[in-house]
Amino acid sequence: MTYGYIRVSTDKQTIENQRFEINNFCEKNTLIVDRWIEETISGAKSVQERKLGKLLKRMKKGDILICSELSRLGRNLLMIMGVLNECMNRDIQVWTIKDNYRLGSDINSKVLAFAFGLSAEIERNLISQRTKEALARKKAEGIILGRPKGRKSSKTKLTGQEKRIKELLERKVSYSAIGRILGVHRLTVSSFVKERV
Repeated sequence: MTYGYIRVSTDKQTIENQRFEINNFCEKNTLIVDRWIEETISGAKSVQERKLGKLLKRMKKGDILICSELSRLGRNLLMIMGVLNECMNRDIQVWTIKDNYRLGSDINSKVLAFAFGLSAEIERNLISQRTKEALARKKAEGIILGRPKGRKSSKTKLTGQEKRIKELLERKVSYSAIGRILGVHRLTVSSFVKERV
């Protein structure tokens, strides 16, 4: 079976770019994704705490896991290497699109996986370091960082859904049911209704 794996760190990021890349790749290579696994979770969470962990347990010899890039598998080199090592030991292939790798159980795949996992981690660390330095400089210059105190963001998860929520409320649909329909918690619906609807 061929699995498409998509992970974003926050609900502000979109899964659509990764899905588009994987679909595009599969079209060019006459492949069909049998099952999609999508999750919104930090790559720092252990593999067992993520849908990826459950997927890996289910995968069998000869299966293919396609993702946009190695960094989708984990936040750091050890985590990525752990996933790749498990896949290689069980003859599960891992294909990445941006990096354009086909990782199997051969020694070349293991060397490539190590090298590219390492470079991905170094790149993330450099970006993080540059961001911290820029923030420290702004703070030293007296610039106040972050959202002003007591001010909420004008955009929420439900922004743009006002009309639909109003229709559901008119049909006597509960906050819990509206939350399930829109993929949010009932308290998110409740506070949104109080403020916007």
